[in-house]
Amino acid sequence: MVSVVMQDDYYRDQSDLSPDVRRKQNYDHPQAFDWPLLVQQVGALRNGEAIDMPVYDFTIDNRSSKTILVKPAPVIVIEGLFALYDADLRNMMSLKIFVDTAPDVRFIRRMQRDIAERGRSLESIVNQYMETVRPMHKQFIEPTKRYADVILPHGANDPAVDVITTKVASVIGRLKRD
Repeated sequence: MVSVVMQDDYYRDQSDLSPDVRRKQNYDHPQAFDWPLLVQQVGALRNGEAIDMPVYDFTIDNRSSKTILVKPAPVIVIEGLFALYDADLRNMMSLKIFVDTAPDVRFIRRMQRDIAERGRSLESIVNQYMETVRPMHKQFIEPTKRYADVILPHGANDPAVDVITTKVASVIGRLKRD
């Protein structure tokens, strides 16, 4: 069994800000995240406790009132661009993976997602990409590659997947013995 924690759901609560101010925030900076809550909840999962993971609503640029119950499991996947950024979070990881994707592919995926799921215009997506996404990636995300145990090129290859599968099986086997 696997528990999945979506880092995007840990954007800081911004109920104290107006919708116009929230819309102008830099969501591609590490300060946009509620790191203490993310670290605390991953720690709880590691300790065998279920968590109520927040749900972020991108249409209102804020957390929704909903949560998702995430039950503990032998394998916890932390999915997100900044997953390797925080040292406390990294220290809880048995295997750190960096998915290295070409900039043009990242942009196209973001564009498709933001148009389809977030109702954004192409112009707003391009502006955000040039103003915050691209420079923040270079400054904060790309450097976290050095913390990775495995770097997966876009599209992952069979040997890399084999390494990950072997490592996960090893961790699960060790947990069963303990």
